[in-house]
Amino acid sequence: MNIAVIFAGGMGTRMNTSDKTPKQFLEVCGKPIIVHTIEIFQNTSEIDAIVVSCIEDWIPHMKNLKEKYHLSKIKDIVPGGETGQMSIFHGLEAAEKIAGKDKKAIVLIHDGVRPVIDEDLILRNIENVKQHGSAITSSEAKETFVLVDDAGEVKQIPSRAHSKIAKAPQSFYLEDILKIQRLAIYEGVTDAIDSCTLMSMYHRPLSVVMGGYDNIKITTPDDYYMFTALYKSRQKKV
Repeated sequence: MNIAVIFAGGMGTRMNTSDKTPKQFLEVCGKPIIVHTIEIFQNTSEIDAIVVSCIEDWIPHMKNLKEKYHLSKIKDIVPGGETGQMSIFHGLEAAEKIAGKDKKAIVLIHDGVRPVIDEDLILRNIENVKQHGSAITSSEAKETFVLVDDAGEVKQIPSRAHSKIAKAPQSFYLEDILKIQRLAIYEGVTDAIDSCTLMSMYHRPLSVVMGGYDNIKITTPDDYYMFTALYKSRQKKV
């Protein structure tokens, strides 16, 4: 079984929306961003189920969107947590119930505000988990980046040839990521920046799947306008 866990538990304060609508529910070309995202998983035949981890007060709205856009693969909508990690954890627990006794269930963890992916990327994530146990969607580093200390002094300049930008989906065997999540929470770690960071903290091997530069996360107004332009451009080519 292949399950997508879409986490959308943040308010998106950096979007500076006048009506305080969370960024995942902002509309682009008449459709909420989170629906743009979920529809890609909905329309991928190898995805068996979808779990959405959502701001609790917005769960009724998310349920309405499920019905309006016929998102039949959504099997559960659960409240998000205080951090992104905890929102993912709540989604993973729901996925565990859906998977039942399937010890080889694969989970694809994805941002609700990262709508510029496609079926091919999803399929390559699934295949890479089967072959290597994990799949961290990444893109090439376009520019040199530097590692600095708290004082702002450059301490290391990694080779660009070996540098990748971690994005999403980040995919694992459900059993493996849940084991690490529970261990981390038991040890007081509840705010890991993303799932690959958490797995790396516990020295789990990670494998990369390459994706496009346009796999953006909509965090700021600039990202919103970029996605709008990308979406309109792609629609013209259909």
